Amino acid sequence: MSGDHQTLALLLFSAFVAVTLAITTWAGRKRRGSAEEFYAGGRLFSPMENGFAIAGDYMSAASFLGISGLIALYGYDGMLYSVGFLVAWLVVLLFVAELVRNCGRFTLADVIAARMRERPVRIATGTSSVTVSVLYLVAQMVGAGSLVALLLGGTSEAARSWTVIGVGALMVVYVSLGGMRATTWIQIVKAVLLMAGTLALTVLVLLRFHGDVDQLLTTAAERSGHGSDFLAPGLKYGADWTARLDFISLGLALVLGTAGLPHILSRFYTVPTARAARRSVVWSIGLIGSFYLMTIVLGFGAAAIVGSDDVRASSAAGNTAVPLLALDLGGGAGTTGGAVLFAVVAAVAFATILAVVAGITLASSASVAHDLYASLRRRHRRSEAYREVAVARVAAAGIGAVAIGLGLLARDLNVAFLVGLAFAVAASANLPVLLYSLFWRNFTTRGAVWSVYGGLVPAVLLVVLSPVVSGSPDSLFPGVDFQLFPLQNPGAVSIPLGFLAGWLGTVTSPEPPDEAGHAETEVRALTGAGAV
Repeated sequence: MSGDHQTLALLLFSAFVAVTLAITTWAGRKRRGSAEEFYAGGRLFSPMENGFAIAGDYMSAASFLGISGLIALYGYDGMLYSVGFLVAWLVVLLFVAELVRNCGRFTLADVIAARMRERPVRIATGTSSVTVSVLYLVAQMVGAGSLVALLLGGTSEAARSWTVIGVGALMVVYVSLGGMRATTWIQIVKAVLLMAGTLALTVLVLLRFHGDVDQLLTTAAERSGHGSDFLAPGLKYGADWTARLDFISLGLALVLGTAGLPHILSRFYTVPTARAARRSVVWSIGLIGSFYLMTIVLGFGAAAIVGSDDVRASSAAGNTAVPLLALDLGGGAGTTGGAVLFAVVAAVAFATILAVVAGITLASSASVAHDLYASLRRRHRRSEAYREVAVARVAAAGIGAVAIGLGLLARDLNVAFLVGLAFAVAASANLPVLLYSLFWRNFTTRGAVWSVYGGLVPAVLLVVLSPVVSGSPDSLFPGVDFQLFPLQNPGAVSIPLGFLAGWLGTVTSPEPPDEAGHAETEVRALTGAGAV
């Protein structure tokens, strides 16, 4: 990229940052300092607004950069992410959205603690929520680093590192000053920008091939270097039994993980009623479904127009496929059209990253303050609510620092792959305890705690012992080898362990189940009676 083109992209970055900081300042002036205002935006958002915000929260850098890159490199197998992310919303709509809105106040732990002993449940669930959020944040940081490295010609590792630090600092500002109100409006603006940018690129790709999808796929297969295998299953996940099992493991994590993501669950508390929560999901499904269908076109378009080898040369993990595609569609390197389109796409991707990290940071800081901190102090005092919000702001800074450090470490991994790990931990630790709490009458406190740790600990441990961390040239630590687990995604093992641990903890628990508590939770979940 020439200096003028870099300047244009940086100006667009700066414009979005200025707009979002203005939104944050506006929201900060309107807040009342209450926990409800900070965590849930006063529950004042309409279903359409919240649907756009959910879509903005969910359509992350992993979706825009990572999935398209995986499709550009691996064809059919890369589409698993698009399909998995979309199908996951059916689980959310059928089993989670309305029930969670009726049973909780601000976090996942509120739903579970309604019929359990609060302290152990809140500590366990808060710990798992923070772990999932940090893993998700790392993916966004890696996406930001890849984007700016491409913008600056890929020559400056220092610029890439400072970008990660800058994104982390901005997300702390958004959360600390604006809370949920600012975060929601940032996500709405970002969702509109992302949908517009993705639609424009999709139309340009289809126009390049005169609307002939068959020609698009044929050209993609030819330029991929794999021929017809590019359009068939097995290029990435079909080499041997380990790869096939990894495919199943990843699919389980993607489909089941969404319902356990803290920053998605927290969005259901920003609307006034359970009906509004359900309608929010319907809005978000329409937006998200359209978006993921377009990522498939962009992925194959990048393979056909840019070429898989060029994508891989720019970023081994494929994270820069869409910006390179935009550059080519606009006229190529050195042209004004290419520079403008590249700059717009880079700015939209950067906006995507900033909006998503704000939502995740808010959810994780809420878990620290509302679950971990508040469980150690007396509750239901007005002064405690203000102190809890102050703790959440401090927690946002701490979580941001951890995410920055891990983002610098994992900067060469594919962002969609990193999000897949976060989904696996969410599906292993959060989903079993949530479903048991909502639907199992005999579930106990021990079962809840065992379910969380029984999924969380194996998931994290298996990732540490997997090829992701050591034992291969693409690992976080390629120079060492303590790999014991052959799969890159632990979902196939850790998700059943989470359910098994919850059942085992319940049947061995000395305390009797709280049947009255379950009855109250069931009535509230299904009718909304007594919901906040």
